Amino acid sequence: MLDLLAVMVFVAIGRSVHGHGIRISGLTSTAWPFAVGLVLGWWVLASRQRRGTSIVDGLTVCVVTVVVAMVLRVIAGQGTAAAFIFVAFAFLGLFMLGWRTLFVVRRRRWAQSARRRRWPQGS
Repeated sequence: MLDLLAVMVFVAIGRSVHGHGIRISGLTSTAWPFAVGLVLGWWVLASRQRRGTSIVDGLTVCVVTVVVAMVLRVIAGQGTAAAFIFVAFAFLGLFMLGWRTLFVVRRRRWAQSARRRRWPQGS
């Protein structure tokens, strides 16, 4: 769900910055290649029985999402300038890896806290 949110925020910001507006039809026409890529990225994780919460999982989803999206954009006659590809990787990578990094850090802290509760120091 957070990955889809990242895609939609990326699309909305891009359309707004380039003066295309953020109407539903415009968002849909820009987002669909990324949505297809996202689904395929998650399919790759599912086929490997991955949970999707590790940083490696985030990298996998990001790369598959952007590569598939760019291929579909070429097929659909949409733009794929080098700068756009870079920005897509940077933005989606930041968010898709970012939430997973926070998740991993939080999970580790929770595990450390749980260990301390089970085995208090000085006992």
